[in-house]
Amino acid sequence: MSADVVVRRPLRGATALRRGRVRRPTPYQIAGFLFFLLMTLAYWAVPLCCDAGQHAAVVERLRASLLHPRHPMADLPGAGSAYYSPYAVAQGVFARLTGLGGWEVVRLAGPLNLLVLLSGLGRLVRVLTPRPWAPVLALGAMTLLWGTERAWWSGYLGLMSMTGNLGYPSAFAIGLTFWAWALTGTRARDTRRVRYVGPSGLRGLPGYAGLGALYALILLVHPITSVAAVLGAVALVAGWQRGWRGPVAGRWALTGAVAVATAAAWPYFDVFALAGDDSVDGMHRVLYLRLPGQFWLALLGLPALWARGRRSLRDPLVLMFALDCAVVAYGWFGGHYTYGRILGLTLVPLQFALAVELAAPRPWGRWRRTLGRVAAAGALLGFLTVHAGAVVPRALDPVGFEQPPHWPTYEWAARHIGPGEVVITDGYYAGHAVAGYGPNLAAPAWPDPALDERERARRVADVKAYLAPGSTRAGRAAVVRRYHVRWLLLTRWQPVPEEAVVVAWSERTGEVLARVG
Repeated sequence: MSADVVVRRPLRGATALRRGRVRRPTPYQIAGFLFFLLMTLAYWAVPLCCDAGQHAAVVERLRASLLHPRHPMADLPGAGSAYYSPYAVAQGVFARLTGLGGWEVVRLAGPLNLLVLLSGLGRLVRVLTPRPWAPVLALGAMTLLWGTERAWWSGYLGLMSMTGNLGYPSAFAIGLTFWAWALTGTRARDTRRVRYVGPSGLRGLPGYAGLGALYALILLVHPITSVAAVLGAVALVAGWQRGWRGPVAGRWALTGAVAVATAAAWPYFDVFALAGDDSVDGMHRVLYLRLPGQFWLALLGLPALWARGRRSLRDPLVLMFALDCAVVAYGWFGGHYTYGRILGLTLVPLQFALAVELAAPRPWGRWRRTLGRVAAAGALLGFLTVHAGAVVPRALDPVGFEQPPHWPTYEWAARHIGPGEVVITDGYYAGHAVAGYGPNLAAPAWPDPALDERERARRVADVKAYLAPGSTRAGRAAVVRRYHVRWLLLTRWQPVPEEAVVVAWSERTGEVLARVG
């Protein structure tokens, strides 16, 4: 055989299509897949609680009437309710096509939201740095570096809180926010996008318009998350965009204009009217009161963020953190405590800056080695004090970790109550959950722009009067007629009125279901 003849082994299958190159999964693809399996199982293992009843009720109302849904929890019109977002409408369509109830749809939404969240996180961190282990460390920091007290709120992405809120619109909106930031950062850094098509036209305009539609979707799905989303977009553009010539400013103006126009065109509610709504500010004051214990471990990312700021004050993570802190401070000093809901995303610059710093190739200097040890100790402390109970089954728990809430279900009562029938209840759990099965409440548990807060307060007062020990039969009958009450769902401590007929009771909680009217 001559020396210039090369014998190649034949390639078969997928390897042949890639000309012999085998594509190996990245560290984040492996870690993300394992995390997806773990958190999906953990989420499905915990009974839905808290706000899940509200979101299940929204699905039930949309399943009953997709175009004109009633109020999520009361026997009232639902026009103007901010719960009827594109996300909820898609759930309503799914429920109508499959015949599933609201609780089942919310349960199934968890893995979908988690997939959007994990893919968005990976894309965003790859925009920040090419280091392959940075997304893995960012996922660990985002889920463990919070505090040593449990933070259980919608939109908080700690490992413990994810077992309860993965099926909420906030989780989906945060995943979309990560995607929007990744796309925004990519465009802000790519100066080659300034290409003239004609005297005034630019290529890539559909991409900027699509980005605006994405921000509008975040605004409609979860308005408070959109505040942090916009602040992050401003930070990325201000930090990375160079050469603010007319075409550059025009493209970003197009993004903003499309976002505003798309959000304004949504027919179910006026999202911009929510800016002046302070009905939920009072309930969010507790966010500020418990802030140190719930978030102090995230401050371990401050040295990494400080290092980025020393290199450039225009670093997007530095700007993002400063803008978020300014809005959180405004919420405290201005009495608009709802802005504290962005605290979960306020931690992201700290957590991601730490992840990028610790993903640097070795050898490490003394400063980075110390930072890595402290961060690992903080993650372990957070896991053991707050998050372990989220993923360690009780049967395998050696020390008795704090578990996620285990609320009772009300399927036993819902079997007797018809869709849309009105219920009076004195139970905290029942008041937050029973509407998710289709019934209505005489007094809704949550404020809603579709119901004047003064009217909701009157309903709450009437229910209290009905349940008061000194109430008369005539007074109770007036409340029943006023709100078309059909059922009572009472705790074991509440006497059953003499005119009510007991239909069922719960062996777990001792609650009683009685028929009236």
